[in-house]
Amino acid sequence: MGEQLQQENADQEVEEIMEEQTTAESQSECYSWPPAMRFDVPPYKTYHFYRHFRPSSNPNNFLKGVKWSPDGSCFLTSSDDNTLSVFTLPDYENCAEENVCSSAAIEDSFPANLAITEGEAIYDYCWYPYMSASDPVSCVFATTTRDHPIHLWDTSTGQLRCTYRAYDNMDEITAAFSIGFNPTGTKIFAGYNKSIRIFDIHRPGRDFEQRSTIQGNKEGQSGIISSIAFSPSHTGMLATGSYSQTTAIYREDNMEQLYVLHGQEGGVTHIQFSKDGNYLYTGGRKDPYILCWDIRKTVEIVYKLYRSTETTNQRIQFDIEPYGRHLGTGGQDGLVHIYDLQTGQWASSFQAASDTVSGFSFHPFLPMAATASGHRRFSTLDDSDGDLSLTLRDDENCASVWSFSVYSAEDYAANAEHVDSEQ
Repeated sequence: MGEQLQQENADQEVEEIMEEQTTAESQSECYSWPPAMRFDVPPYKTYHFYRHFRPSSNPNNFLKGVKWSPDGSCFLTSSDDNTLSVFTLPDYENCAEENVCSSAAIEDSFPANLAITEGEAIYDYCWYPYMSASDPVSCVFATTTRDHPIHLWDTSTGQLRCTYRAYDNMDEITAAFSIGFNPTGTKIFAGYNKSIRIFDIHRPGRDFEQRSTIQGNKEGQSGIISSIAFSPSHTGMLATGSYSQTTAIYREDNMEQLYVLHGQEGGVTHIQFSKDGNYLYTGGRKDPYILCWDIRKTVEIVYKLYRSTETTNQRIQFDIEPYGRHLGTGGQDGLVHIYDLQTGQWASSFQAASDTVSGFSFHPFLPMAATASGHRRFSTLDDSDGDLSLTLRDDENCASVWSFSVYSAEDYAANAEHVDSEQ
């Protein structure tokens, strides 16, 4: 009887050890890829670019935004001189330590692989969702510019692949103010004044499907559709932001309008779904708050996230990290603020530039992020372009890539237990 009891206890101990090992392995796998970033430790600047954005013809050129490619191999910037630049990320393993990377920030770390100049001001741009550097056919991004059709550019050659043209009642080309690929990558949704036009990417030209954002009784979403975002959870929903200070939720298949959200103080300039698709984050022009909406219960705002944007007309981008637990946003103060999305509380911040940080984008799987900064400066009549260029520092009107520290397996497990105990 005693031997049987000892054997049962031994079996139980073995099972407990195996369970602990399994838990540790699962936690290790969970933390290791993608690595869980630490925001309690300031990131360090890995790469820096400013000379590329200061041509002699326009020394006051500034950046309007930055977006990582879906495969993380490169990032795309938009600047005021109507130029889109593609920078390919070098081997990440060769830049894994701070002391190795800090020297790269003195000058431009490396030249741009591609620079495409549009004819007019760039309204919006987006990557093809299945872009992969290993498949040259998929290496494309779309742009929309003033008085021009939608362009599809090849990042390998810089050539124009396709154009998608919309016409107004006078049979003249009308430009889209916002664009976005649907999750399957088969269509381009484009925002216009009180309407959305849908283009089949396999049929370039002037064929499109048009949907009005105004219902028959003149209810719905009015104004210019300034931003478009699709739910990542395959629920078939998309959201559109408007300069009329509203955000609307639609079904993708038939563009049925589900509801309209009111509460933004300025025209909506950027929207993004949470990773699980249950929440929507919206930001507006001259509005100091990013609003969090629970799209399952749209009666009230869940919480507000502050950022310094009260006096700028610029579009200030924000982004959610790969784990979906934190959001980062720029602002006029040159800071990037990180917020915990589970609580809506401020987590940390770091100084990214000496002027407005208009663009912020997390890498899709590495512990990195890219920032773009700058704003339009007006010189006096006595100032010359040469004098103006001398007043700019290397951390103004620039782009930077930042590397974050990551949790070890033990720290990640302890942090996960701490978060669970607080909930």
